[in-house]
Amino acid sequence: AHFIASTAPGTAVAVVEPDPTYEFASTPRASGGCRIQFSLPENVEMSTFGIDFIRNFAARMTVPGRDPPDVGWTEGGYLFIVPPAATTMLERNVALQRSKGCEVDLLAPRELEDRFPSMRVDDLGAGAHSPRDGWCDPHALLWGFRKKAASEGVAFVQGRVVSMDCGSTAVRGLALDDGRKVIAKDFVNAAGAWSGEVAAMAGMALPVSPMKRYEHYFTPGSPMERLPYVKDLDRMAFRSEGKGFSGGVVDGSAKRGVDFEIDHGYFERVVWPAVAHRFPPLEAAKCHRTWAGLYEECELDANPIIGRWNTGRANLYTVAGFSGHGMMHAPAAGRAIAELIVTGSFQTIDLRRFGYERVEAGEPYREVGIV
Repeated sequence: AHFIASTAPGTAVAVVEPDPTYEFASTPRASGGCRIQFSLPENVEMSTFGIDFIRNFAARMTVPGRDPPDVGWTEGGYLFIVPPAATTMLERNVALQRSKGCEVDLLAPRELEDRFPSMRVDDLGAGAHSPRDGWCDPHALLWGFRKKAASEGVAFVQGRVVSMDCGSTAVRGLALDDGRKVIAKDFVNAAGAWSGEVAAMAGMALPVSPMKRYEHYFTPGSPMERLPYVKDLDRMAFRSEGKGFSGGVVDGSAKRGVDFEIDHGYFERVVWPAVAHRFPPLEAAKCHRTWAGLYEECELDANPIIGRWNTGRANLYTVAGFSGHGMMHAPAAGRAIAELIVTGSFQTIDLRRFGYERVEAGEPYREVGIV
């Protein structure tokens, strides 16, 4: 909405949102991580733009007459670690990232130990450290975008879409739960974990499902160094936060569906063994808080679906299925959809490989060694 309003002033833009508090939205429940460590060029390029955008969010998104938005950008870095068998794969990924102008250090086990002395490294082959990556406050980012869009004339409509009025080649309008109708030239499905349900109203099969994941805040039993955002191939992912750490281990086999119930034993069963194995000072870790959020999991290949439905109702655009990478790629994805609507094609980053056509063809476009 912001990018359409800023690139095509005067365009009428409305955002339909059932809950303006965003209580169950994925963004406020996210960890806020932003990194360039991907294996697909499109994701690296989206991250590069997104990190720069977030780093300079206050300058870009200040609303006249208001204090600049503070999203708490922390340049804490990212660290991907892999076993010996995956070292060559990691080296290829780093080579791609460097070819895109990214700063990434490829570290041998001894170098990892020197840089992060609390880490166990005897079973590792290598690590990739991107020092310019980091994290921010996702809630502040969301509200910064919303306030900026509102200042640019975007209308925010509280309501839930319950059906679509569709012709053979286009969506004509939406029906809301209170009986109101929304008529427009173009429609964008950006409903996150609920985007599959929204697409179905237009007869579009979108392979995006809600997948529960936990975030934990925990502290070490003995002093240790601050850490970047540490990730491995078994989906362990955590970073420094205050006096402790925030993160966990994602269960990719979790039952799909909207579910915010918390299994309070998950940390002890799954997360604690993983973090304590990698960092022995966490043997006596104490978990203080656990909360649940939803990934909008793309079941085809865990990558986003971005573009228009060219073979169906061509005025329906999708920007969904980010599978845990939505916040960091939101600036680039939002700009891309705005370019499609305003100009008819991608102007900055070519995201055609992320189009719905790959879903129709059953051709996944997957990351390699990145989760």
